[in-house]
Amino acid sequence: WVIFLYDNFHLKIILLFQPAGQESSFPPPGQYPYPTGFPPMGGGAYPPAPSSGYPGAGGYPSPGGYPAPGGYPGAPQSGGAPSYPGVPPSQGFGAPPGGAGYPGYPQPPSQSYGGGPAQVPLPGGFPGGQMPSQYPGGQTPYPGQADTETFSSYPVFSPISLDYNSEPAAVTQGTQGTIRPATNFDAMRDAEILRKAMKGFGTDEQAIVDVVANRSNDQRQKIKAAFKTMYGKDLISDLKSELSGNMEELILALFMPPTYYDAWSLRNAMKGVGTQERVLIEILCTRTNQEIREIVRCYQSEFGRDLEKDIRSDTSGHFERLLVSMCQGNRDENQNVNHQLAQEDAQRLYQAGEGKLGTDESCFNMILASRSFPQLKATMEAYSRTANRDLLASISREFSGNVESGLKTILQCALNRSAFFAERLYYSMKGAGTDDSTLVRIVVTRSEIDLVQIKQLFNQMYQKTLGTMIASDTSGDYRKLLLAIVGQ
Repeated sequence: WVIFLYDNFHLKIILLFQPAGQESSFPPPGQYPYPTGFPPMGGGAYPPAPSSGYPGAGGYPSPGGYPAPGGYPGAPQSGGAPSYPGVPPSQGFGAPPGGAGYPGYPQPPSQSYGGGPAQVPLPGGFPGGQMPSQYPGGQTPYPGQADTETFSSYPVFSPISLDYNSEPAAVTQGTQGTIRPATNFDAMRDAEILRKAMKGFGTDEQAIVDVVANRSNDQRQKIKAAFKTMYGKDLISDLKSELSGNMEELILALFMPPTYYDAWSLRNAMKGVGTQERVLIEILCTRTNQEIREIVRCYQSEFGRDLEKDIRSDTSGHFERLLVSMCQGNRDENQNVNHQLAQEDAQRLYQAGEGKLGTDESCFNMILASRSFPQLKATMEAYSRTANRDLLASISREFSGNVESGLKTILQCALNRSAFFAERLYYSMKGAGTDDSTLVRIVVTRSEIDLVQIKQLFNQMYQKTLGTMIASDTSGDYRKLLLAIVGQ
């Protein structure tokens, strides 16, 4: 600025300069703070998500955290298979697990690994055909062309490119659930509300929704215990007698401790005739080491069965080997990326697939089952430069069926786990009919982990909100409770 001053007929000129780099005191767009995490809780609650990276082994309950066989009230006897929800009508299930909580799934850091493109779009489906070796600026992004014809049994990522650098801070800094512990929580008061809602003729479903959708899983376990103490009756049995259909399935899933629910889902997917392979993939290929180990222990203690043996008896071939690898819970969780190893693994994968006649399936299994997720992300970037093709596309060309689905799920989680679940939710409601079991399972299991991020990515990927799609595909109290959980 220039200021002119007159003093006794003398002209004074004053020049004012603004220091460089201080033109504005406002933070850059997209950098406003966003709340993440929530207070730690005991029992089966979820601890706050770390600021970045993946959780270490210490974020999960110790081996002694779950009760010995029979420790969950009303759990099926040894060797039995659960009929939903896995308990006789007169008994409940699931005591609050001891030990620490059930950790979330933090997103990978937003920076690029291995010198790859700084801007990594979401996986663009499972494209075929060649892609140019270089794009302007020397960067080779992942292709975005989805090919659903070769993968019709399992959803593919929407061919939409997302700029990771523009994601909300909450996505890159941590994860966040839509359900948090209620303040001024009183388990006995909530138990009384639920009792009144089910007493007499008819049921006050809205009162049930108001309580259940606004309490953490740990608080629900305390409500269940208080209900039996106060009334000498099992809350789960009363709820089962008052509810039915999808509403019953959703309510009972919310009252299961998280690890028990995963173990129950796996058992339910394999019992009886046929196997729900997509459920096995969704759980075993997305959980952390400690989560998987706790699931294996809970599966044994509650159902009297060995998870690995059940997998071997219900699956076969390379898909069986992949799932057996997953249920060991031995993936490397070192968050440091070895760029040389990423380049070597990319070369190995190319020589095991695109670079030879036939496929060395064991090489794919070894690398994808053992490397950390940040390491796999760097390997994918190195592969796209080495092979001039996206690794997801190569897997589509080399594999088929369930093993293809499992390998792709691992890579999709390495890129963005919340986006994987957003897509699963979309395809559970897309088209005629609704896959309610998948809808319920993902909404419940992610509600205290990363459902906020899933909602954001859902909107970005499909140009509609998750709540809008749920509202159009469901009805009644079932819809009310789902919308309350997702925060709509």
